[in-house]
Amino acid sequence: MRDVETNLVELAEDRVRLTVEVPSADIKHAVEHAGADLAERTKVPGFRAGKVPMPILVRRLGKERIYTEAVETHVGGWLRAAVASKGLRPVSEPKFEYELPGSTESGWSFSAEFDLQPLPKLADWRKLEVGKGEAEIPDGLLEHELDVLRASVAQLVPVEGRPVQDGDTLVVDFYSEREEESRDQVIELGAGKLARELEQGLVGAEAGESREIPFFLADGSASSVKVTVKEIMEKDLPPVDDELARAASEFDTLGELRSEIEERLLAEAEAERDIAFREASVDALVNASNVEVHPVLVEERARALLANLVRSLEQRGMNLDLYLQLTGQDAGQLVEEVRVEARRSIARELVLEAAADKLKLKISDNEIEELVREQSGATGEDADELVAEIWRVGRHQELREDMRMSAALDRICEGVKPIPLAQAEAREQIWTPEKEKPASPSKLWTPGSKETP
Repeated sequence: MRDVETNLVELAEDRVRLTVEVPSADIKHAVEHAGADLAERTKVPGFRAGKVPMPILVRRLGKERIYTEAVETHVGGWLRAAVASKGLRPVSEPKFEYELPGSTESGWSFSAEFDLQPLPKLADWRKLEVGKGEAEIPDGLLEHELDVLRASVAQLVPVEGRPVQDGDTLVVDFYSEREEESRDQVIELGAGKLARELEQGLVGAEAGESREIPFFLADGSASSVKVTVKEIMEKDLPPVDDELARAASEFDTLGELRSEIEERLLAEAEAERDIAFREASVDALVNASNVEVHPVLVEERARALLANLVRSLEQRGMNLDLYLQLTGQDAGQLVEEVRVEARRSIARELVLEAAADKLKLKISDNEIEELVREQSGATGEDADELVAEIWRVGRHQELREDMRMSAALDRICEGVKPIPLAQAEAREQIWTPEKEKPASPSKLWTPGSKETP
């Protein structure tokens, strides 16, 4: 749908009427689409299904029937697009008001009334104390990075004469209890990508061997998966010396390589500390403001998150049932974790939107264009073409809102009082009734990701 004109009227607290102007081109498309659908379902002597010409279809069914079909099948999408362009969050079924279009030669309008998710009344974030850690390189991480470099230039060599050991890289086929299969999956034992029982059950297997490995799901029920080990490989690691530096980096000596790694790890630690502080700041404001998210929004967001997970799995040749078995979860547990994540992400958005309104923050077109040009440099795209495309499809409004909320978060982080992380964690250990809430979910593992289940 092209850019549309909209008019928003507040009817009562958290209820609005949105009037949407639909361009004639979209009306014409909707009528043609409706005509094609009706032609498939309408029997007209002398014509095959779907081949009835529009003039004959109009005489047969009447213009009103076709226009009714066009509006009823498209008005929901037109409303969703208009709602998204205005940044609204409906939480009730819309009540539509309209008259049918008179023709496809002119625009058409409709209105819809619905309830909105209210923005929270914000606590004073200047009174909040938020834990902020020190940027430190964890013990052993530098040596671990060197080991990762060793592994990156190591050769995977076939194993002969021994069974599977922890740390081996395997090529396996999985078969679930429902006889669903996932072939030629490459896994590294000890990487934490599979349920612990599965990894342990593969240790000691011979190449070509199939094993039925039982394990328990989160609800206590038992399950199993059949695994066939097709190949066993191990890494032939080079020594940590100047030759490693030359093979795995642009440096000539091990000392130069270690210095570069240390600088990078410190920069990453600082960035992670700052991200954690920003997340903790907005979460503290969410808790202090007692934000309540409407269940309708939670379910919508949760469905979107689950759909993204399923698509990610399908791209890697795995379905959801097999994923649940391999990670030792059940469907109910996964859905609840996703709901918690959905509720948390929406609550953060509501707080940041309310803060942006309170601060009267505005983002200009020039600021959006500057950001797009910076991003084009990182991706190698033509800056002028990217700017034009973003404005053509209307994505500049989405970027404007993202930048506006990011600016609001900047102001919140400037206003809260940082305290030592240990002090903040000690406070969290003290239970109070308002802290009774669902635990935050772990990040969802997908095949190929670095997160462990």
